[in-house]
Amino acid sequence: MNLEEIIRSGESETVEFKESFNDAVIETLSAFANASGGTVFVGIADDGTVKGISVSQKIIPQWLNEIKTKTDSAIVPTVEIENAGGKLVACFKVPEYPVKPVAFRGRYYLRRNNSNHLMTTDEVANQHLQTLNTSWDYYLDREHTLDHISLEKVGLFIDRANTHRKNPIKDDPITVLKKHNLLRDGGITFGCYLLFNKEEYLFTDINAGLFQSETIIKDGVVISGDLFQEIDDVLTFITKHINKEFIITGKPEREDRWDYPLDALREIVINMIVHRDYRSPSNSIIKIFPDRIELYNPGKLMPGVTVDRLLHGDYRSVARNKQITRIFKEANEIEQYGSGIKRIINSCLAYNLPHPKFEEIAVGVMVTVFKTTQKTGVKTRMKTMMKTRTKTKVETSEAIVNLIKGNPSITRKELATHLHLTMKGIDWNLNKLKKEGRLKRIGPDRGGYWEVM
Repeated sequence: MNLEEIIRSGESETVEFKESFNDAVIETLSAFANASGGTVFVGIADDGTVKGISVSQKIIPQWLNEIKTKTDSAIVPTVEIENAGGKLVACFKVPEYPVKPVAFRGRYYLRRNNSNHLMTTDEVANQHLQTLNTSWDYYLDREHTLDHISLEKVGLFIDRANTHRKNPIKDDPITVLKKHNLLRDGGITFGCYLLFNKEEYLFTDINAGLFQSETIIKDGVVISGDLFQEIDDVLTFITKHINKEFIITGKPEREDRWDYPLDALREIVINMIVHRDYRSPSNSIIKIFPDRIELYNPGKLMPGVTVDRLLHGDYRSVARNKQITRIFKEANEIEQYGSGIKRIINSCLAYNLPHPKFEEIAVGVMVTVFKTTQKTGVKTRMKTMMKTRTKTKVETSEAIVNLIKGNPSITRKELATHLHLTMKGIDWNLNKLKKEGRLKRIGPDRGGYWEVM
């Protein structure tokens, strides 16, 4: 992209205009270095008007030296002089720095959208830990010892892991803790304590409540314990307060249908527990309303990740708690890094529910899942429904279309898994939808995608 096109596009996450060289230029360069890199064009006003600058042989080395002395780690950008309509523009370009965060006059800035933001203490700490290729949960917990750990819970983790491993773990619990660096140098890590603690721990509390309205609460509980147990306890509370239908379909077994897909709820809860910022004084909060469930978790999205990028899969997965994430992956609670959001969305769409909502709020992230509004207020009901063959086919077709809308590259195998159908059944429905003109296949079976007409 040439300079004229850049000026027309305006300022962005990687482009900034400045009329003259000053401290604001250096601040922006430090913000770029802490994000994905970028270029500051000196000699252009905020509105894109080219003002131009005077450049001498001595001035550029002076600028570079000023940038170097006012930043830590020292930034040394590349500088090019461009001609725009007969006027000179200085282009200061800096890449994403490998050692972060970079400070300008002792303060840390991060580029978001088209502006600089002063980083919080937590953001500074997270960037520093990422630079060291480690995380908070890796460090030794000086307040707790091995005596505070339940080796029986470590044994349960080993059993979980072995159910999915080709080569089962045969080591004793102490050896397993050492091999995962959860026990080292005579102490346990923060991650070790959160995963296998004997007693309840204040900083892992999850507040869950059933709400009749925004201000009226009908039931509530504080869930606290080791991280694996919290998954089950949260889901137990949720299923206690949502409805379930028993549907007779003509098959030998009846079909159980909850208000929400339990696999999606479980995925959200696991993400909350694994990615929570346990240094925050705030608790995780779950609110069950008549028409939705809100799940809030302290800990903002990691640097470089936005909600939009999260929904489009356009981000690099970075674990806030690397030890916890690794243990959950070993226990098969996490299928694949960075794929959870996609599975949550697909599950809700396959259930014919609205698209779940993801948003950053205050110092955390909230996910909201919605259900079809129902008139009954009964907590748990049994409903027997006789479905005709025609109705079943229509619902299956709609579920397939919804899944494809959420993920045009979804495979036949993934469709079969989500809808609990055979490959033959999926092929029959896909052919039917193509004949009806509702679906079109673009490209080959491998590497192609579906288009909803």
